[in-house]
Amino acid sequence: MAANHKLHPKPGSAVRLKDYDPDDCDGIDKEEAAEEMSQLKDRLQTLQERLYAEGKQALLVILQAMDAGGKDGTIKRVFEGINPQGVFVTSFKAPTADELARDFLWRVHRAVPPKGHIGIFNRSHYEDVLIVRVNQLVPEAVWQRRYDHINAFERLLTDGGTRILKFFLHISKDEQKQRFLDRLKDPSKHWKFSTGDLPVRERWEDYMRAYEDAISRCNTEAAPWFIVPANRKWYRDLVVMRTIVGTLEAMNPRYPVPEPGLEHVVIPD
Repeated sequence: MAANHKLHPKPGSAVRLKDYDPDDCDGIDKEEAAEEMSQLKDRLQTLQERLYAEGKQALLVILQAMDAGGKDGTIKRVFEGINPQGVFVTSFKAPTADELARDFLWRVHRAVPPKGHIGIFNRSHYEDVLIVRVNQLVPEAVWQRRYDHINAFERLLTDGGTRILKFFLHISKDEQKQRFLDRLKDPSKHWKFSTGDLPVRERWEDYMRAYEDAISRCNTEAAPWFIVPANRKWYRDLVVMRTIVGTLEAMNPRYPVPEPGLEHVVIPD
């Protein structure tokens, strides 16, 4: 993967988010990032077309973040210009009554991308060890078992030909406050602001501990986590784009072998 490996914790290690600087840009400036993004976008378009044509592999991209962390913006900027036929975006909201009547992975498994496609999860099954844990929506004994369920589920997907990339878009509490203020100042962004986000902000440290445990316990070689410094949106996008392109390069999708004799085909008038 052509990603900054210092942003990918070693599988099995304990993660401390305080060790990761949300302002880090790895010495790159905005202009350099824009130039590289342009090149990577062209490469992503080519690789996605090959993935779609081949129809034998899939890629699942999982985005998690605190409120205003940039999940929507990342999807918009990284996948701009991609053939929409080969991409699915699923935003996981609070589960419905029908979903709650089943196991917590049921609705997630239904949204997994089919072969040849890229699937993007805006939030995911990790909410069931994050918000569920912090708000004590189920007993601890229940959510504690879910880490193993998640690892087994992701192994099932990778064994079936689906690569998984998981990104935690890491912003600071101060940056979140500024983004909330920006939304309040701009009437066109009022729809993105919810007073329900404020009680979540008050439990920032509880969420950081929940994220640390989720990343530590579900960071595997098959389904790696990447902790993306996300205070600067342009660097966030670059890290995600680099990682996706690098992963698709490693998957090396190929165009199907053409029918024999195409060189002799004559198209009738």
